Amino acid sequence: MTGQFTSMKMSDGAEIQVYHVPAQGERRGGLVVIQEIFGINGHIRSVCEDYAAQGYEVLAPALFDREHPGFETGYDAAGIEAGRRLARDLHPIALSLADTQSCIDALKDKGPVFITGYCYGGSIVWFAACRLEGLAAASGYYGALIPAAADESPKCPTILHFGRHDHGIPIGDVERVIAAGHPNLQVFVYEAGHGFNCDQRSDFDAESARLARERTLALFRANGG
Repeated sequence: MTGQFTSMKMSDGAEIQVYHVPAQGERRGGLVVIQEIFGINGHIRSVCEDYAAQGYEVLAPALFDREHPGFETGYDAAGIEAGRRLARDLHPIALSLADTQSCIDALKDKGPVFITGYCYGGSIVWFAACRLEGLAAASGYYGALIPAAADESPKCPTILHFGRHDHGIPIGDVERVIAAGHPNLQVFVYEAGHGFNCDQRSDFDAESARLARERTLALFRANGG
């Protein structure tokens, strides 16, 4: 592991922890990685390390630090409940977006900035692509809030990844996102369930995860990274 947590001041003056991993080898750009509801846990840290090995300087903000400093939990029922309570009841999405913008701003003077995120983070990626400034491209994984906001349009080239067998995001909802026809958007559907990218979850699907990562890297490299 080459990454470490560092304190970063956000736009509201709060200081939160951000997992930072310097780019390895030739720097291709900056990357903001947005967590699931489970915090900056081992899986998210491994994602950060992997993208750093591909040449990206990575920042992953611990979005729930104001409400629960150092929050990190597992994928069991208790962990899901704790994460959902933070994401749905205690932590405003607007604050997640503000912190995401702060991370983009911290990277933008060094080259192109990209974003990816998973589950809760997948929804934040969608809103970031549509509302924030300074992104070269975005790749969001199985964000449950995306279908309800499908009328928004991404400002940068964006890809989304969904599992056909995701019980929380019906395929009909995904089809509505596709039908919106945004020119900057491409949607991929995999024969997998929710959380297919995470090898610590029951729905992990190695082939879908490999293909989605390949497509994400291709997107970044086609847009300056």
